[in-house]
Amino acid sequence: MKYEAIVVGGGHAGCEASLALARKGHKTLLVTGSINNIADMPCNPSIGGPAKGIVVREIDALGGEMGRCADKGAIQVKMLNTKKGPAVQALRAQEDKTVYPKEMLKTLQKEDNLNIKESLAEHLIVEDNKIKGVILEDGTRVEADVVVLTTGTYLKGMILVGDKKTPGGPHGEKDSKFLSTDLKELGFNILRLKTGTPPRVDIDSIDYEKTSIEPGDDKELTFSFDNKAYYDYKNQIPCHLIYTNKTTHDIINEHLKESSMYGGYAEGVGPRYCPSIEDKVVRFSDKERHQLFLEPEAATNDDPEYGNTIYIQGFSTSMPEYVQEKMVHSLQGLENAKILKYAYAIEYDAIDSRQLKQSLETKLVEGLFTAGQINGTSGYEEAAGQGLIAGINAALKLENKEPLILKRNEAYLGVLIDDLVTKGVKDPYRLLTSRAEYRLLLRHDNADIRLRDYGYKIGLIDEEKNKQFQKKKEDIEEVYKILKETRITPKKETNEKLEKIGTTPLKDGISLYELLKRPEISIENIKEFIELDYNYDVLEQVEINTRYEGYIKKALKEAEKMLNLENKLIPENINYEDIPNIASEARQKLSEIRPTSLGQASRISGVNPADISILMVYLRKNGKYE
Repeated sequence: MKYEAIVVGGGHAGCEASLALARKGHKTLLVTGSINNIADMPCNPSIGGPAKGIVVREIDALGGEMGRCADKGAIQVKMLNTKKGPAVQALRAQEDKTVYPKEMLKTLQKEDNLNIKESLAEHLIVEDNKIKGVILEDGTRVEADVVVLTTGTYLKGMILVGDKKTPGGPHGEKDSKFLSTDLKELGFNILRLKTGTPPRVDIDSIDYEKTSIEPGDDKELTFSFDNKAYYDYKNQIPCHLIYTNKTTHDIINEHLKESSMYGGYAEGVGPRYCPSIEDKVVRFSDKERHQLFLEPEAATNDDPEYGNTIYIQGFSTSMPEYVQEKMVHSLQGLENAKILKYAYAIEYDAIDSRQLKQSLETKLVEGLFTAGQINGTSGYEEAAGQGLIAGINAALKLENKEPLILKRNEAYLGVLIDDLVTKGVKDPYRLLTSRAEYRLLLRHDNADIRLRDYGYKIGLIDEEKNKQFQKKKEDIEEVYKILKETRITPKKETNEKLEKIGTTPLKDGISLYELLKRPEISIENIKEFIELDYNYDVLEQVEINTRYEGYIKKALKEAEKMLNLENKLIPENINYEDIPNIASEARQKLSEIRPTSLGQASRISGVNPADISILMVYLRKNGKYE
């Protein structure tokens, strides 16, 4: 059996990788343990959030699928951080955990170049350090020119509840027992990581009178630049807010040694930025309470699997089940709650992401790509983004073309991948806005402006969508021109309007473009003076770019300095032992990671500016670059 490409794993990374390869015209096989678990959401019932929501927009801009499916499965949508600047605003949607995977599966099944096979890939076929295919659990050999591993938490997966350890995946499926052993024998450094999930409770057993309602936003919002809103924004399903209390904390402290982590039963390292509730209580012992969100997992009670299920966001734990009962019943409003599914932690194997190229191809095996939790990340969105980039680059490798490498000033996906391959991980990586030094450039609103041209060039954005995008850019330039050419003068009528808006009256004439720079003036206020019959997303771009023009110019200037270093490439065959006076730690790190540019080298932990200066002089002296 021979394919051009094989994708192992049908989670969020595997779906995006498979679709990218198939849509690029390459015969692709998706190998997954169960077709029923494709695009499964084993943890939280949401897509997006701080930084993550922007990643979903970037996936959509490049031609990926997550945003489209998330729009179809949305039951409540919010724009986060609206009281802060546009650099940190991001979309978050509560998802129907039945609808989302069904929509993704339908999308996969209609792709002509994509076949789906239920099986586990247990061994890699590698010859002369080149991937040749995989061997399935029944011994079937499947050959391919490229392979993308998106194994999630299934590499020697182990479910932990108290002192109990059960091999398997999130729903009790079989784990992959031999693949990580193969990787280790090939020279990959294997990490043991851990993540977890909270209890689910029956919706009818909650006293909502004791909770605070958390509604969605009162307007239509979408992840996809091409989608309409599928949900009714006037009738969104609410979430609810509650808090832990002293009783909850006392129960946790009393039974702390019975949890998998604090009892010494866990081997893996858990996520720093999404800790278990027992970890929060220990690490933040000065806090009297921690907020928890009660989140529905389906749109209606008719759903046989998730219809009556509420997810307790922020209450992840690996305590024994009898302790979980006490913990849940200590919460206000959940005194009589019925637990439908107990919380658990899950351990799994991952690789050292520093053994990857920026294309997500491994350095040790040509043609082998990895994406998602196998690379040490957490989160559906981070996985999907990596899957898309790995799929694109696997396709480009088949086509003998240069890989798509997104820079840190171009996308959160660029930040994510650069962090992984340059710094590696010690605990499951979570993307945060604070990780992006150019976050004012990497906004929710401008993901298509930044990336859609790449998607079109690669072939994942079709002609019709590209025409719509080009029209949007033309409209933006047109609005700029109108605002710059239209002036208002200090007439009585004009100043009365300005005073009504709450801004200073004019003493001299001013363009509408300059007026829009006033912090109290919005694009809607500008419509008081001129008709602007353009789409909201066009006007939003103009407003943000005009208001933050000075800050954006500063960020662009800083990014330009970074790009100067990024453009100074380091030869693959460089021997760092030949460079005199470089620090021993820097020599060791540079030899291990083998950065492709001075820019990447400068971000390696343990490599200081003096080392970069020495390296730069050495490269110039030896004619490595001009």
